[in-house]
Amino acid sequence: MPPNILKSSLENASFNIIFQIFCRCVTFVLNAFVVRHVGQAILGVINVRLLLLESMILFLSREPFMKACLTNTAEHNWAQVVNLLWLTVPICVVMSLLFGYIWLFVLSTAEELPLYYTFAVWAVGLSCVIELSSLIVQLVASAFLFVRLKIILDTIMIAIRTMTFVPLILYNPENALLAFGIAQLVAAIFYTTSHYVYFHCYIAKLDKCTQKRRMSLKDSSDEYVVREFPFRALSDFLPGQLENNDSHLDGKLTVLTWSFFRQGILKQILTEGERLIMTIMPVLTFTEQGTYEVVNNLGSLAARFIFRPIEESGYFYFTQMVKRDKAISDQNPVKIQESVNVLTHLCSTVTSIGLIVLVFGQSYSSTLLWLYGGSKLILPLPVLLLRAHCLAVLLLGINGVTECYTNATADSATINKSNLIMVYESIAFLGASYLFATWFGPVGFIFGNCVNMTLRIIHSAIFINRRCRDTFYRPLRGLVPKPMFSASLLVTALITNLSHAYFFPAEKLLHLLIGVVMFTIVFMSWIYEHYELIKLATNKWHERRNKHRKSD
Repeated sequence: MPPNILKSSLENASFNIIFQIFCRCVTFVLNAFVVRHVGQAILGVINVRLLLLESMILFLSREPFMKACLTNTAEHNWAQVVNLLWLTVPICVVMSLLFGYIWLFVLSTAEELPLYYTFAVWAVGLSCVIELSSLIVQLVASAFLFVRLKIILDTIMIAIRTMTFVPLILYNPENALLAFGIAQLVAAIFYTTSHYVYFHCYIAKLDKCTQKRRMSLKDSSDEYVVREFPFRALSDFLPGQLENNDSHLDGKLTVLTWSFFRQGILKQILTEGERLIMTIMPVLTFTEQGTYEVVNNLGSLAARFIFRPIEESGYFYFTQMVKRDKAISDQNPVKIQESVNVLTHLCSTVTSIGLIVLVFGQSYSSTLLWLYGGSKLILPLPVLLLRAHCLAVLLLGINGVTECYTNATADSATINKSNLIMVYESIAFLGASYLFATWFGPVGFIFGNCVNMTLRIIHSAIFINRRCRDTFYRPLRGLVPKPMFSASLLVTALITNLSHAYFFPAEKLLHLLIGVVMFTIVFMSWIYEHYELIKLATNKWHERRNKHRKSD
């Protein structure tokens, strides 16, 4: 039977959420470890400067190609796709040299840079080049539904990076950046090598049985297909090896990639704006940056655990269900109805999660910071930072869902037109962040990010409404919370704030128990008003379980 796109996307999201939980748990432990053994200044250099460098290189070198090549993969000329994706390697080399030079010789700082900073910068650049040399294999794994492969390899890579980093820190805490650079290189080598080793074994197995692998995507007849696996040897993943009767590059994919690349520059500024300002215009010391990152990691729990996997899987799902170059009214009504229902439920879910985080975050930020870092983290500034983050989480969740639909269904012309709007959004975001940071200190970066998210939500909402203008579909109604759920949140906000005022920090356990009771009430009200969604999800789970039993 042809695979189900929604099922595959949900499975991918589930595994991604599990991975994100594991990843963030490791990050929390590592941050606490670095703070206790080295200090917050080193944490600021690693989490702000060096991870920003890695994000800039990988995002601009990889993201546009992956987004473009994930569109209608059942219709791909794989020889052309291989040629296109291998262009990322020389692009990554240029990006690494350019940004590496800027990070070393252009960026100014009022503080002395730590030992082995130069090595860490070049190690980050080289690790990005190594990782992108397996980009074609990563794309093939996504296109042919190797769902578990990515999660397993990502998890092992995090474990290897951690097991390399921690012993080196314990051996010599002063050489923290040397340990960081070595860990980056070891993890990148493993990640690339393991992808090729896996597909070498997979292709050898195919030679003995079948050469077909199910794809989750559509062909030109709008039907789901089972396509022949196009690779017969590892050498086929290299450019120019597969048989190709057409041009070396696919014109449509190249244009789409260029559109995503130009948009990606602006999106990266919007996504990493606060780190860019901290790095380019150091309004905070390295120690303050480290404190901000500790609170930022705690504040982005929901975003990284749930919202990001939902956004990634949602993008994959919508690219397969909705055609970019056709009006909604001219497409398959069954698929469009399903995609609209999914978008509505996603909007409702992320809004509900964001509102819960916002309400409980105002009363339990101090408790969470105390559990994580002790009494030194329940000072007014960290608590204010985490409370402000709760508002940013709500906006981040809504933006993630609406923007993933926009990017997945917009054609090249629409994406190009939106680039000018994103220029204005970038200017507004950077200006607001700089002004707010100057006026309010570190919390100003969060306010600037809220401005950023609000502008992006408005832009995506305009696109979605215009896309559904000539139909009866109104998916954005899912952003409006249900009445009983809203009422329970208002009551919870009042009770938990009173509990915080009277019982924290003297009666922490009682304050926590009150929060558990109120969360249960809120959660039950949500389930009551979303009974149909819960029932649908339960039925799908039982159907899947029964199919597995029959196949066994």
